[in-house]
Amino acid sequence: MRLSTRTLIVAGSATVVLAGMSTVGWAAATGGFRDAATAPNGQCSAPALSGTVVDVTLADGGAMMGGEGGMMGGYYAVGGMMRVLASTSQVAAGSVSFRVANAGSLVHELVILPLPAGQAVGERAVNSNSSVDESDSLAEASRTCGAGAGDGINPGAIGWVTVNLPVGNYELICDRPGHYAAGMFSELTVT
Repeated sequence: MRLSTRTLIVAGSATVVLAGMSTVGWAAATGGFRDAATAPNGQCSAPALSGTVVDVTLADGGAMMGGEGGMMGGYYAVGGMMRVLASTSQVAAGSVSFRVANAGSLVHELVILPLPAGQAVGERAVNSNSSVDESDSLAEASRTCGAGAGDGINPGAIGWVTVNLPVGNYELICDRPGHYAAGMFSELTVT
């Protein structure tokens, strides 16, 4: 049986979408987004968050796909499954809280950047240290079991941040070295 390029692209795209949906579902089902009222003793949990809450899963394929990366010094996961997966792609302007679960095997973070007009997600320039310019960052969740900036969210843990977002388009990224280039970005539209 001979498959056309279009058939392979459609099949590949469906696989990525299903894997992404299953990763968010896995994080939710295993308690990746626990709040303080439902977390068992000793486990990381988020407090009650204000505004619209967006659950974000950071995935690198290691934990979900059962393998290790090989390209880019180990940053490219099996099947290219380094992803930022948000529970929604659109929210209303105002207070937005991001509850971020690291479902991968590497340390990750979530950085919220305005998306310049005419630029698509994934098109930021990667600099010599394998990250992007964060100078216009509005907020980040990179503290294990805590709010705001830190040293990264450890595998299996969560972090969170609340920010006031005006109308516009935003890019949610992981900016650990090599992660953005490996596909860790997602778009959020604020209406």
